Amino acid sequence: MKVSDAMTGQVTTAAPTDTVRKVAQMMAHVETGAIPVVDSGKVVGLVTDRDIVLRVVAEGRSFDSPISEAMTEGEVHSVKEDDVLADATAKMASHQIRRLVVLNDAGALTGILSLGDVAKDYGAKQVGKTLEDISAEPGDAAH
Repeated sequence: MKVSDAMTGQVTTAAPTDTVRKVAQMMAHVETGAIPVVDSGKVVGLVTDRDIVLRVVAEGRSFDSPISEAMTEGEVHSVKEDDVLADATAKMASHQIRRLVVLNDAGALTGILSLGDVAKDYGAKQVGKTLEDISAEPGDAAH
């Protein structure tokens, strides 16, 4: 099974200049906890509801500040549409993450692959193993 068979293809994105409030409203509207941040067609970050809580609410920042101040920057973990789903879940486990952005061969965002997508299309046993590996402390025997 390929990543494209399991991923969520319709993805709401934000611009780095969108406000925290706007992105939180987008999350509520589409019922998601993560939104990729895209600038000039390239994924430059990922913001989660947890990022907003820890980097905005907990620090007393303004909800009108740009989302770029709350998003996770640096390497955004990704996979290609044609990658094997088992390889994608292994990547989630090795990086201890619950979602990956999905890119096409040109590097453009085409979807998101979450543990929920994997559960729906790949099976509970694989999700259980992946979640166990994601949740394990570094150096545990589960790795």
